[in-house]
Amino acid sequence: MSKADAKKFSIGKFLTDNIVTVIFVAFVIVGFILTQNVSIDFFLTELSNRFYRNAFLVMALIIPVIAGLGMNFGITVGAISGQLAIVLVRYHALEGLGGMGLAAIIAMVFASFFGWLVGMLYNHTKGQEMIASLIVGYFANGVYQFILLYLVGGVIPVSENHPMIMTNNIGVRMTVDLGTMKDSLDNILQVPFNWTLLVGGILVLLWIAYRQFMKPEKNGYVRPTMVKFALSAVGCLVIVGLAIPSVLGYGKLGDVRDVPVAVMILIALMVIFTKWIMTTKMGQNFRACGQDQYIAESNGINVNKVRIIATMFSTVLASLGQLIYIQNIGTLNVYGAHNQIGFFSVAAILVGGASVSKATVGQALFGTLLFNAMFIMSPELGQALFGQAILGEYFRTFMVYGVIGLALGLYVWKNNKAARITIEPDEVLDMPVKEALKK
Repeated sequence: MSKADAKKFSIGKFLTDNIVTVIFVAFVIVGFILTQNVSIDFFLTELSNRFYRNAFLVMALIIPVIAGLGMNFGITVGAISGQLAIVLVRYHALEGLGGMGLAAIIAMVFASFFGWLVGMLYNHTKGQEMIASLIVGYFANGVYQFILLYLVGGVIPVSENHPMIMTNNIGVRMTVDLGTMKDSLDNILQVPFNWTLLVGGILVLLWIAYRQFMKPEKNGYVRPTMVKFALSAVGCLVIVGLAIPSVLGYGKLGDVRDVPVAVMILIALMVIFTKWIMTTKMGQNFRACGQDQYIAESNGINVNKVRIIATMFSTVLASLGQLIYIQNIGTLNVYGAHNQIGFFSVAAILVGGASVSKATVGQALFGTLLFNAMFIMSPELGQALFGQAILGEYFRTFMVYGVIGLALGLYVWKNNKAARITIEPDEVLDMPVKEALKK
């Protein structure tokens, strides 16, 4: 290993840069050691189900981070857009895949408009976007509840005795049944988990080998270090090694829930879209604004416009992610389904190793897996250690807010450390300047 690699992969730097990820990996490992009731098939079924449900939402955070907006807690606005679309579609008794498609179109229209408004707000709160996104999420929640609790039926006419409307014909009920919209995406096509793991592991292994040895080094592309390549290759080989016995009829991976192909295709398209847009002029503008807004402005980039577009992208993608989430759940909790979306998604991407100024697709996907692994293990660990699973539920909340606080604190600490300059006046000022200061 070269000296540069040794320095880059030093233990101290690795722990400093990845302390949140390390804590969560350690938590999951300790959970498996201390608990005895968590079988591998149960764990993977729960983990994969949560991954399909949440991955799209977490990836909606990537573009704002690259554009310099930080962690966009305002994706709650996108989630609300998706829920308004579902309420409209179900009010008119539309169901199935067609109803889900119409809901997606309506959600994107709502989210585009709301994202534009939120983007303009961010332009008036430069440097404080994350605080503004928190507040806008709470504000949007209040407006949303006001509309559905009081305006629907009170101002907006509704059909009498409609099953979605409360008995006094004012306000939407607490829960809305999706009917055949439930699992409308999940049920299009499903394939066995073990075969998906085998094929996916092989494809990823081929991809990282191509990226390491065959992809041309141009347009700023730099090959990963051999250490990073080796770790990725070993991970893929482990996955393939676990999948082969199950495909041959041994092991328990065959009992894991089948993979919903349509949802995985949507997640894959999201990955491709995110990577593709970064190769376009718009993506380069995102990066330029994220690195230095003043330099970007001096180079002719309309920074305010770019920031609004980034916010609109995030809001629209979050609205589609919320539709995927809700159809997997099967019912819409009208007044609560969106409340923690921003916090959970931000915590997940931070767990994957992202920061306020840097986020990648890999970090979003890995963070989704690791964060939800913690969610699965928390009640089991609470039961094993204290005899009460509810303590694990409390620990979940602590971990969510703790991760966000720790990650933001580390970000500020690193920035302050990098920017700290000690100036000794006696060493810097020459004699004429000293004399002038004395006078």
